[in-house]
Amino acid sequence: MAQQRGVNSLQFNQDQSCFCCAMETGVRIYNVEPLMEKGHLDHEQVGSVAQCSMLHRSNLLAVVGGGVNPKFSEISVLIWDDASEARDPKDKLVLEFTFTKPVLAVRMRHDKIIIVLKNRIYVYSFPDNPVKLFEFDTRDNPKGLCDLCPSMEKQLLVFPGHKCGSLQLVDLSNTKPGTSSAPFTINAHQSEIACVALNQPGSVAASASRKGTLIRLFDTTTRDKLVELRRGTDPATLYWYHLTQSRRQCELSNW
Repeated sequence: MAQQRGVNSLQFNQDQSCFCCAMETGVRIYNVEPLMEKGHLDHEQVGSVAQCSMLHRSNLLAVVGGGVNPKFSEISVLIWDDASEARDPKDKLVLEFTFTKPVLAVRMRHDKIIIVLKNRIYVYSFPDNPVKLFEFDTRDNPKGLCDLCPSMEKQLLVFPGHKCGSLQLVDLSNTKPGTSSAPFTINAHQSEIACVALNQPGSVAASASRKGTLIRLFDTTTRDKLVELRRGTDPATLYWYHLTQSRRQCELSNW
């Protein structure tokens, strides 16, 4: 029987210079400009993969098993060091984070890794000697919606709030590990959140609801609404959008 070649998920790195595809046949990593394959992990090495995230342009990849023929569990995040000279693929797996429920998303920055479950988000120090710093309860989040600012100046995390249509903002640099600091809340929409994103500096958060007709941009400091963009009047499912440096520019994808 022919091996399936479907793409299970796709994620850009922190500066959008590369993206990685989690596939039924493993992982493929591409450079954006010029567009070309930069590397890959074959099915024999990692099996079918549900999630893959890369740290900037480094050799570190976060892999979550899934799909038709996974080699690794959907409840574990495995950190693959592609620069390792080990011959045995197992020796390239340098870290493992295991939970009791499936991992729905992974986000990384130079000093932290964020792991998203359906009702909880975990924050660990990364990559040396990881320690759990925070965990946040969330509303049901079956898509694993979350975004993490990669800026050195701002450690901002955004994810769906407990109230329908709300966002939660957490400044990780101003939150002490082990303390219960309440995130800031933005009442963004009246229906469930479908997409969230931060711009590169972490100054603007964008959100869209499941209806898909409106995209709203908020100042992350004042939590004021900056602008409202109407995509159209017909409902649509938004899967992804990207905020540029400018406060009033965004790119949409709504297949």
